[in-house]
Amino acid sequence: MARLGDVVLKVRSKNAGPFWVTVDVFCGSPEVYAKVVPALATGEVAALYRVEPQHLKRFDIEDLSVIKFSLPRPVVQGSRDDRDMHGAQWAVLLEEADVRV
Repeated sequence: MARLGDVVLKVRSKNAGPFWVTVDVFCGSPEVYAKVVPALATGEVAALYRVEPQHLKRFDIEDLSVIKFSLPRPVVQGSRDDRDMHGAQWAVLLEEADVRV
C-alpha cells in the first residue's frame, strides 16, 4: 500500500459551483494513470467523503492522465456552516488515502 499523494503528481480540489466540489488527481504520466485508475474504487472514494456512491461523479480522462471526482458539498458555499469557502481542503482526504498500486 502507498499513500496516493506519494504516487501521483498532485491532488487538488476546488469549488464546482456553490453546491459541488471537484477533486482532481493529476497522475503525471500514462503509466501512473494506468495503475491508479483501478486502485481508486469509486465506492471507496464515496465512503471516504461520506457521500452515497450514486452522488459521486467520476471522470477518467486518459488523454490528460487525470481522474476527477465531483461530489455535493454538505453545505452551500458561503453559508454560515461552510468551513472551506474555496473547496481547497477536500483534496487532503484523498491525497492521504492508501491505494494498492
